[in-house]
Amino acid sequence: MTFLDILRTAVFALRGNWMRSALTSLGVIIGIAAVIVMVSVGQGTQSEIDKLVSGLGSQRLDISPGSRRGPGGARMSSSSFFTLTEGDADAIRNEIPEVQYVSGSLRGNAQLVFAENNWAATWQGVEPDYFEINAWRLAEGALFEPQDYTSAAKVVILGETVRRELFGQDSGIGETVRLGRVLFTVTGVLEPKGQGGFGQDQDDVVMVPMEAGRRRLLGAMGLPPKAVMQIALTVRDADDLSYVQGEVEALLRQRHRIGPGDEDDFSVRNISEIVATRTATTRLMSLLLGAVATISLIVGGIGIMNIMLVSVTERIREIGLRMAVGAGPSDVRRQFLAEAMLISLIGGAIGIALGIVGALLVGRFGALPVQLNGQVIGLAAGFSIATGLFFGYYPARKASQLDPIEALRQQ
Repeated sequence: MTFLDILRTAVFALRGNWMRSALTSLGVIIGIAAVIVMVSVGQGTQSEIDKLVSGLGSQRLDISPGSRRGPGGARMSSSSFFTLTEGDADAIRNEIPEVQYVSGSLRGNAQLVFAENNWAATWQGVEPDYFEINAWRLAEGALFEPQDYTSAAKVVILGETVRRELFGQDSGIGETVRLGRVLFTVTGVLEPKGQGGFGQDQDDVVMVPMEAGRRRLLGAMGLPPKAVMQIALTVRDADDLSYVQGEVEALLRQRHRIGPGDEDDFSVRNISEIVATRTATTRLMSLLLGAVATISLIVGGIGIMNIMLVSVTERIREIGLRMAVGAGPSDVRRQFLAEAMLISLIGGAIGIALGIVGALLVGRFGALPVQLNGQVIGLAAGFSIATGLFFGYYPARKASQLDPIEALRQQ
């Protein structure tokens, strides 16, 4: 028998009991669709984490005041005292050559007002390296001048969200806004970054020179001289990050006169470790979802094998008749294998279509990120072919081994 003859016979046999064929392929349809949706969600989530890495910086350390114990042994939060200073930032810059950029920062909340528009803002008091550390670029205007940092100049740079809320379509460059009770001149507008990895609006930001923030916006807080709320740094080579972290901790313990065994009055956060943990967790979840989808596909394959075995039992007389008129065992084997392959391929095609539609719907209406990948779709198609071959071979082999005379005796 030629290939076309085998294919025509297989199609005719499946059409003879199309409802059973459709139900048999249902397991493959569900399995393939599940594989595509689950893997697409996993890859989309991984892509979002990659954006988070680039946004936070894989070569960055953040240093914050640590907690300490107050009177009576009660633990006080880091926001209740200040242990970091500009001198700490300068020491890190000067004594650890692997460090590329260092910036101390202050922050606070204030109402930002221009004409009849106002916006509740969280401002950042920054040093020059802050813009490089956080990959901020200007859309319009200019960065602060060196003398602005030393003279506590009343100048401000706005994020895109703040600019839009205060000025609408105008840039706002050169305009005077009121931040808290102090008038500041807008010198620049930052390029938009959009939503961050944790869902926050990265463009809802206001930046002033750190000394201006200390003197003019935090003066009533009684902030210690040269104190900062956080120090951020980046290294030139990501491979040096762990080494630099140890050097920073040793340097700060020395500067803060912390004895052996005493608790640090600061904390160093390695963002790359946090992101790596989250990445590993997401990858594990993707593997778990893929395993569940694969199990569905295996169950569908077992269904194909079961139905094909039933079909062999029902068609024993037909098989005997074919062998009696000259069909060999290989012809019978190919015919039943072709039927199993057709069921699997049709189910695979429908499953791929449903998987693509399902992934697009999840991405459009769901909260999960989705990233369709042609390789995944090709892999799903390969799975459907492999399922038909693997689970269809045993029934086909069993049919080909029937004795023609015994088969013709079957009623």
